[in-house]
Amino acid sequence: MGAAYFYHLTRRPLVDTLRMLLDRSQAQGWRVAVRGPDLAGLEALDRALWLGPDDGFLPHGMAGGPHDAAQPVLLTTAAEAANTPACVMSVHGAEVTAEEVAALERVCVLFDGDDEAALTRARAQWKTLKEAGASAQYWSEESGRWEKKAET
Repeated sequence: MGAAYFYHLTRRPLVDTLRMLLDRSQAQGWRVAVRGPDLAGLEALDRALWLGPDDGFLPHGMAGGPHDAAQPVLLTTAAEAANTPACVMSVHGAEVTAEEVAALERVCVLFDGDDEAALTRARAQWKTLKEAGASAQYWSEESGRWEKKAET
């Protein structure tokens, strides 16, 4: 049974935290689906991930290509990802379910701490998952490094 990890972004941009989490997921050997609610937001992340640090390469692709099933990281708006992920990372308020938390190794919910709508959405997702009995952790970078602040 997996767990949902909520990442409250207050210091680093989304793409930096996403890149860190994707690197860690790949070190675990996991395929990952980065789920967003709209194509434009995912396309912006796609461009930013390709322009990553000179010393690193993060293999990934946008859903809808001929090699989706082979992608180690697939950016998608769909609830079902073709790359059979072990981990789903929700960005920009994309929906995650308690069933996914139970079935996957990990579900990560990344949200902007400076955006009131994003905070409200993350709180609602936390409450829904908690009420469904899913395991969840809340992580904050407020101190300058990631610290676990709560767990269900």
